Amino acid sequence: MDEPGNRLRILHVVFSLGAGGMENGIVNIAAALPPSRFDIHVACLARGGEFLQRFPFPDNVHILGKKDGFSPGAVTALARHIRRLSPRIIHTHNLGPLIYTALAAPLPTPILHGEHAQLTPSELAPHRLLLRRILYRRAARIHTVSESLRQSLILHQLPAARLAAIVNGVDTTRFHPASRDQARRDTRLPLDSILIGLVGRFGPFKRHADLIRVFEQLAPLHPRLALLFTGAGGPLEEPTRRLAAASPFASRIHFAGLQLDPRPWYQALDLLVIPSVNEGLSNALLEAMACGIPALGHTACGNQDVIRDSINGYLRDIASQPLLYAALTDILASARALPALGAAARDTVCNHFSFGQMLDGYASAYRLIAGLTS
Repeated sequence: MDEPGNRLRILHVVFSLGAGGMENGIVNIAAALPPSRFDIHVACLARGGEFLQRFPFPDNVHILGKKDGFSPGAVTALARHIRRLSPRIIHTHNLGPLIYTALAAPLPTPILHGEHAQLTPSELAPHRLLLRRILYRRAARIHTVSESLRQSLILHQLPAARLAAIVNGVDTTRFHPASRDQARRDTRLPLDSILIGLVGRFGPFKRHADLIRVFEQLAPLHPRLALLFTGAGGPLEEPTRRLAAASPFASRIHFAGLQLDPRPWYQALDLLVIPSVNEGLSNALLEAMACGIPALGHTACGNQDVIRDSINGYLRDIASQPLLYAALTDILASARALPALGAAARDTVCNHFSFGQMLDGYASAYRLIAGLTS
C-alpha cells in the first residue's frame, strides 16, 4: 500500500556516506526532493562516513557495521532492516550494494540500481560482467550518471533496454564565480601562484601520486606553480601526504582536507586536474566549472560529455605520467587562456547540467518504478 498521499519511501543502499562524489549526490538529492512526496532513508553497509553530518535526515540513516570481505551477517541485517522499514523502492549504488540487496530484499520490492563510474579492468573480467548481467535482472531499472557511461555499459553487452542515463547536475546558484584573490585570502593560499588542484577522496583511481610526480617535474620550470589537494579519506591519504612531505617542493603542495563548503577552494584555483581514468561524471568537475574554473580531464566516461577541448577546458589522454606532463606543459604555456575557458565552462554547466534537471530525473524514475503517473 502507498504511503499517505502517495509519499514514496526510498531506501538507498551504499557502503558508506564517506566523502565522495556519489555520496555527495545522494545527500544533495535527499535534501532537495520534496519531503511531502519522498521519505528518504539510507542503509550504510559498513560505516556512516564524513557526509553523515550533511544528510538532512540523520535519524533515517542505518549503519550495519560490515567488516571487510563478504558478510552473510550483513545480508541478514539488511534483510531485517528492509522488513522493518518496508521501502517502496530500494536504490542501490554500484555493484557491492546491489549484491547485498539482491540477496536481502524480498522479490516484490523493486530496485533502482545506479552505476557511478566507468568499469575498471578487473570489473571487465568475464566472470564479473556475468555477475552484473545476472544481478541486473533483479533491478527494475538501471541508471548511469552520464550518457557516455550508459553507452560504455551497452558496449559490454549489458541490457540496453533497461539502461537509462540520469545525468549529474550542479547547483549553479550555490557554485558560482568569485574573486580569485579573495578566495585565496579566505583559504590562505598563495596569491601570486598558478594553482592547480585535484578534488576527491584518496582512492587508487584518483592518481594523486601521479600528479605529485608530474608536479615535481614541472615545478623547477614554473616557479609560481602550486598544487592543492581538497578532500579526505580513502586508503591512499596517508601515503599521499607522506609523498608530498618528502618532495623537494613540499612547501608548494597544499592539503585542504575535507571541506563541507568547497566553494572557495574551487574559486581559488586556476585549473582543476582530473587524472582519474574511470569517472562516470565527476561532481567535482561540474562544481569547478560552475565556479568558472576550467578542468583538465582524461578521456574517460563523463568527461567527454562535458569538456570540449581548448574551448571550455582540456580533454586529453592523461593515462600515464608522461602524458599528464605533456598536457600540463601545453596548458601552462598558454595559461592566459584559462579565464576565458573558465567562463565558457560555466556557460556549459548552466545550459546543460542543471541540478533541477537531474532532480527531476530521479523523481520521475522513482515514480515510474512505483507505478505512479501523477
